[in-house]
Amino acid sequence: MPVIELTDLSRPELDVYARLTENQLKSRRRPENALFLAEGVKVIEHALDAGLAPVSLLMERRHLNGKAAALVARCGDVPVYTGEDGLLSSLTGYTLSRGVLCAMKRPPLPSVEEVCRDARRLAVLEGISDAANVGAVMRSAAALGMDGVLLSPTCCDPLNRRAVRVSMGTVFQVPWTYLEGWPEPGLSRLKSLGFTTVALALTDDSLPIDDPRLAGAEKLALLLGAEGDGLSPAAVAGCDCTARIPMGHGVDSLNVAAAGAVAFWELRAK
Repeated sequence: MPVIELTDLSRPELDVYARLTENQLKSRRRPENALFLAEGVKVIEHALDAGLAPVSLLMERRHLNGKAAALVARCGDVPVYTGEDGLLSSLTGYTLSRGVLCAMKRPPLPSVEEVCRDARRLAVLEGISDAANVGAVMRSAAALGMDGVLLSPTCCDPLNRRAVRVSMGTVFQVPWTYLEGWPEPGLSRLKSLGFTTVALALTDDSLPIDDPRLAGAEKLALLLGAEGDGLSPAAVAGCDCTARIPMGHGVDSLNVAAAGAVAFWELRAK
């Protein structure tokens, strides 16, 4: 492994960690050169388990022969940039809370049909812009019985550094991709694939989440909306039905990640 002790933070190889935005990492002229950042040993290991290719590592010196030793060996001959934690924080602009970053090649996304092919339960995210919420929903989807996740074009990128970290690497375990055309023809596409579309929304005719008609459906696509406003009226109108989580103490709704976890568990395929 080529270990490179950092003294010059202006090296162009470090741009990926310090001087390129998330959009710049994603939107390279050649798609095969697009990158993302994974943070933390366990998260990076999940990415490697999924077959993703590392480009370089950045870590505090103390982790070289410590908690990241096996990870470094596993990554083969990719360069490993290292230095004191204060120096690395001045480079990245944030504290490496888990001590290790890995620049990785972005994988090609599957088609909607590939995500849906053997799925019985899908989570569909509309316009969720907060990276932490996207990461939390991905984690719940992987843990609580969702077979895949579909995102509207305005959703935060699940390979955003923070989303990846909050997901604890489950973003590499549950299939996901973007739906083109939202809410139409996206919703019609899901229905043509056999899914009953369910909007999680507060409407006068919404069913309680534990209604047996929902749990008994062969294939469900559960729609979750953006923070604050929830699902758009067009998305709600385009769904087969709406569902709500019964609340107490006058609370009208839950955070989207919490609501997703409740709905995923209640409506998982039995």
